[in-house]
Amino acid sequence: MEYTIKQLADLSGVTPRTLRWYDREGLLRPGRVTEAGYRIYGPKEVDRLQEILFYRELGFSLADIRRLLDDPAYDRQAALQSHLVELKAHRARLNGLILTVQKTIAEAKGGCKMSDKEKFEAFKHQVVAENEARYGKELRKTYGDDTIERSNRRVLSLTEEEYARWQDLGEEVRSALTAAVRSGEDPAGAEGRRIAQLHREWLSFSWEGYSSQAHGGLVRMYTQDPRFTAYYDREVPGCAAFLEAAVLAWLGL
Repeated sequence: MEYTIKQLADLSGVTPRTLRWYDREGLLRPGRVTEAGYRIYGPKEVDRLQEILFYRELGFSLADIRRLLDDPAYDRQAALQSHLVELKAHRARLNGLILTVQKTIAEAKGGCKMSDKEKFEAFKHQVVAENEARYGKELRKTYGDDTIERSNRRVLSLTEEEYARWQDLGEEVRSALTAAVRSGEDPAGAEGRRIAQLHREWLSFSWEGYSSQAHGGLVRMYTQDPRFTAYYDREVPGCAAFLEAAVLAWLGL
């Protein structure tokens, strides 16, 4: 079935102005344009718009979406499966937040008092649930169920201060990677070594034991699995590859 720009806008919930913008940006071209200048969209364009909206919901920039969808190796079926995983993780996070807010409201009304630990417990459970939903299958296959279960227990046992430091380190690694790639730093240079060490410190909060082989294996997954790559490359393409190269160089692997 084919749609005019107004019909597609009504169908999808986006405005005709947005569709025209997507056309100008090369993100979503109409299937054809009539002699009168009307944009016409077919099944291929409808599917692409759906994928664009999925990625927008997950926080991807338009430039990243265009890069992903235009990649010759793009696998729509795999992408849809990835969307499903991300949405389930997001739902798990919201469920945890809702429960925490409900308990907080009950406490404010004179109900059972929440301990400081309870106030932050939901956030840690959300992190574990999201990681399991997104990467659990691959990580368990690589490292084994026992290793991942121990890692999950370690995260859940973090104190409020440890959890905050862990989260800050994760953001520091991403920010440093973005800056390093933008400035053309050498992964084997001083900044690459600093980022590798930060990443190793970040891992220490969720790993019971550390080994260079396991660290190297993990960063290799960052470029082999498109979900890991998308996480690190969200702002600037090449961050996942930089992190892999920096860690491998630092480890001498």
